[in-house]
Amino acid sequence: MEHVISIEEFHSRKVERREIGEASRGYDQPVSVAVANEEQSITIHEDEIYSTSFEKENFKKLKEAQVKGKNRWTAKPKIQKVLLLRDHKHFEKYCEPRVVSIGPIHHGKPKYQLAEEYKLMLAENFIEESGKTDKELYMVIKSNIEQLRKCFNEEVIHNYNDEALSWMLFVDGCATLKFIDSVVHNNVKSFQIKNGQVAFVQQDLFLLENQLPYRILDDLIKNSKEGKNLKESVQSFIDTQSMTKKTEEPPPNKEPVHLLDLLRNRLLGCTHDISPKSNEKEWQSYRNVQELRAVGIHLKSSDSSCLGKINFTRNWISLYGAILSLPPILVDDSTGPKFFNLIAYEMCPDFENDYGVTSYISFLDSLIDEAKDVIDLRKEGILRNLLGSDEEVALVFNEIGTDLVPNPDIYRDVRSKIQKYHEKKRMTYINEVIHNHFSSPWTVVAFTAALFALILSIAQTVYSILAYYQ
Repeated sequence: MEHVISIEEFHSRKVERREIGEASRGYDQPVSVAVANEEQSITIHEDEIYSTSFEKENFKKLKEAQVKGKNRWTAKPKIQKVLLLRDHKHFEKYCEPRVVSIGPIHHGKPKYQLAEEYKLMLAENFIEESGKTDKELYMVIKSNIEQLRKCFNEEVIHNYNDEALSWMLFVDGCATLKFIDSVVHNNVKSFQIKNGQVAFVQQDLFLLENQLPYRILDDLIKNSKEGKNLKESVQSFIDTQSMTKKTEEPPPNKEPVHLLDLLRNRLLGCTHDISPKSNEKEWQSYRNVQELRAVGIHLKSSDSSCLGKINFTRNWISLYGAILSLPPILVDDSTGPKFFNLIAYEMCPDFENDYGVTSYISFLDSLIDEAKDVIDLRKEGILRNLLGSDEEVALVFNEIGTDLVPNPDIYRDVRSKIQKYHEKKRMTYINEVIHNHFSSPWTVVAFTAALFALILSIAQTVYSILAYYQ
């Protein structure tokens, strides 16, 4: 390939390079000069352009970036630090481990030293019940350490040699499986772990920066004589942590990346209804529960355990003009951290996904502005509040729902139907009257009684007037 530059540019490049102190190469070799249309030009070969080490290094980085870019997205992202939400106001509240570090990112911090002792006890108990020696199980990890390293972002493991990383993953993997099995079988107290600590550990197991490659857990399970029971315990544990109704549907037939990914698969264990993109621009306003109810949209708890199953249907028979149905979820102290870390996981630069959890939280956050919205959702069985006050629940979803960018194709059809329904002005006034004055059965009874009394009073007055003239 050849490049054509002007004589003036050619000389300016030579002067600049010599001022920097680089050896005179490339452009100082004989060149051919052509004159065309009174404009002088010079032809230079490509290998002469990258004449300095600075230029060569930059063009090398450019080519490497192109290769990395092609392979960046994957269905199995590496374990890494939270990146895009690190400046979030409540990052530490939702992302920092409370009592235990799992994996390399928070390993060795003094605040988790007590948990290290408990992990050794749990790991030792796991080894005893496995039917294998400690060295045999350790070699399951160490013999695969080269492949396991590839499961982590280099930034988080560069300070660990193979032996240190193998030992940490071995202890953490054994301890994690034993803890999960003990929780499922209500046997944690045998390790003298208090109930409050148990709750915090369960929460810590679903932090993005506290993950182990799932293949570690899977390999340890396969090498234990309790393998079948352990596998069932993990699935049961995920079910209890999923915040939704228990499902009889089998889990997705794919190997999870880690426990957090397994939880995500459980919550999104269905295919989202992706609406086809329309060429027409649609205006879809976000409306809270009070606004929806004011125009006759009734909220209802569905039978689904999948977060993606949100439906909007017209109802011509009921007093309500339409129904918005959502899957019921449980809200407690762990709900905020779990959802926040699932969102952070979907935002990982190397994770190709549909932003299913992010889109769900964005939708739910649009429904919840204040405690009154939570009250209505709770009354309809959509939210089960074990957190505390309704104000606290509203605050949690407003905090984790800040500055999210959902998948515009998920719930597009639902939002479009809500918007079109909202724009039908002829029913709005009637529904507002019903919402404001007849939201309670007692107000309906009182209005009926008052109306009946008014009719009787009018009838009595008319009868009296007629009797007077007769």
